[in-house]
Amino acid sequence: MNIRSTSITLIALSAMPLYAMGADTADPGSDTQRFSFGGFGTLGVVHSSESEADFSATIFQPNGAGHTHSWSADVDSEIGAQLSANITPKLLAVLQVIAEQNQDNSYKPHVEWLNLKYQITPDLTVRIGRSVLSTFLFSDTVVVGYTFPWVRPPIEVYSLLPITNTDGVDISDRLNIGDFTNTLQGHYGKSDSERPHGGGTVYSMDSFGFTNTTEYHSFTLRISYQSARQTIAALDSSFDAFRDFGPQGIAIANKYDSDNKSAVTEVIGATYDPGRWFVISEWGHTKTNAFLGENTAWYVTGGYRARTFTPYVTYAQETAASNFDRGLTVTGLPPVPAGIAAGLNAGLNTLLKSIPAQKTVSVGLRWDFMKNLDLKLQFDHTRLGADSYGTLINIQPGFRPGGTVNLTSATVDFVF
Repeated sequence: MNIRSTSITLIALSAMPLYAMGADTADPGSDTQRFSFGGFGTLGVVHSSESEADFSATIFQPNGAGHTHSWSADVDSEIGAQLSANITPKLLAVLQVIAEQNQDNSYKPHVEWLNLKYQITPDLTVRIGRSVLSTFLFSDTVVVGYTFPWVRPPIEVYSLLPITNTDGVDISDRLNIGDFTNTLQGHYGKSDSERPHGGGTVYSMDSFGFTNTTEYHSFTLRISYQSARQTIAALDSSFDAFRDFGPQGIAIANKYDSDNKSAVTEVIGATYDPGRWFVISEWGHTKTNAFLGENTAWYVTGGYRARTFTPYVTYAQETAASNFDRGLTVTGLPPVPAGIAAGLNAGLNTLLKSIPAQKTVSVGLRWDFMKNLDLKLQFDHTRLGADSYGTLINIQPGFRPGGTVNLTSATVDFVF
């Protein structure tokens, strides 16, 4: 972590409320009352028992806990701010900026949201710009750790679609009937995200989908569907060498390259929270016609609130359709081409091992020790699939799939 740049970022974002407080205390009728400001953040540390790989919260982080740092403060720590402006009674502008570990290991703030929302009717809105991609139950607040019970949402499910925003347009329509509320949202847009270590840019074009959220008393149900055309050009060149081996190699390259390939994600999630206790569960499935493959994941969490303390337990599981491919047929090839083919097969299967397959049992405790402040402690025990690296990154030569990883995490979340 660049301590100097991080400190400057934190000071700058923390100073922003001073301007906002001035706006809130302005004279009645002042234009500055049209502005509202909020901030949030997480200070965390996590330890991993695996020294031959890193645990990270997302594939867009360059390192994490384990091999790079036995204890890492980068995985969960972040700070953010959101400014809203009521331009007219029906037109709202929103800017959300976050400072967190970027793919280049810097903490340079980036724009998470920047959009205009127009209220056509009290229940029908249209939004243009960079907005949240509402795939999961906690997508709307996934960067605000204070809003969910865990240290972080179960990575088995939330890694299915790690992209959190999209540039485009979305329409939302809400239906209220007594205690029943149903919100249907549709979107169309695009996004691009940089992968660390020269992994290239992930381009998601023609991204479209819908999210339907139903709320009734203590029960919430969300169903979502997301589809896009994805390209990771930096990795596509690695498959070109297969094409030199004729029809079989061409078929392998066409199967696994990510040049404008379809990627579909489907998620069903539900919560029941009557107050003293809660149950949360999500199921997700993603299929990409490229090396990213096909995954299915789910989790269930139960928790109980005892005054300011909330203990909880989670079981999560992610399975991959395949982490192995026989690749090119080596038998019968001359020595030199056979060596090249064997190397290509090994590289392909190393790539396929990065498709996550794992099971995790988590126990944790949330303590709301002050207003707008919480302390969370969490222990995760993960068993990796026999041919998978799970969600780990920065795999080292000594790493062996099929083992177990223990994580110990502590975070303080705050909102202001």
